[in-house]
Amino acid sequence: MDGAENGKLSRKMVFVTVGTTCFDALVKAVDSEHVKEELTKKGYTNILIQMGRGSYVPTKVLGVDGSLRVDYFTFSRSIADYLKSASLIISHAGSGSIFETLQLGKPLIVVVNEDLMDNHQSELAEELAERKHLLYTRPQTLLQTIQAIDLKSLVPYSPGNPMSVITLMNRFLGFPTDS
Repeated sequence: MDGAENGKLSRKMVFVTVGTTCFDALVKAVDSEHVKEELTKKGYTNILIQMGRGSYVPTKVLGVDGSLRVDYFTFSRSIADYLKSASLIISHAGSGSIFETLQLGKPLIVVVNEDLMDNHQSELAEELAERKHLLYTRPQTLLQTIQAIDLKSLVPYSPGNPMSVITLMNRFLGFPTDS
């Protein structure tokens, strides 16, 4: 498909999630004109921002005449449907959001919240970025990350097989094993 269907452009959505925290720096970065322009250049048509407990309210844009549509909400019982329908996810560094996105095979940019004390989440994001499963950045470098994005360079994430650990535990506990 060439991106057009019945004369209309296909929807290509960026979903942004901050989880249950306040991460205004990420919401502000995504809401900047430069980031929105760059996402439009990359072919994205919609941005949906889950802004959590933040106080910064992004600019809502209706997206008429082919312009980028921007919408937001605070919380949802589940973000699974948003993740599934997105073409790109920009997320805080929460492990749940990271692994749920990676298991869906969606391209992911993780933005670390440097305001959190003892931010262990950045270690997870750095490790997964080193393995090329995701892109890792900070709010102030989000624009540069989007400009340089090469989604083809990302390596699909495949969770490990827990059976070897289960077999070892069963042997240790004295339970019968298949081997």
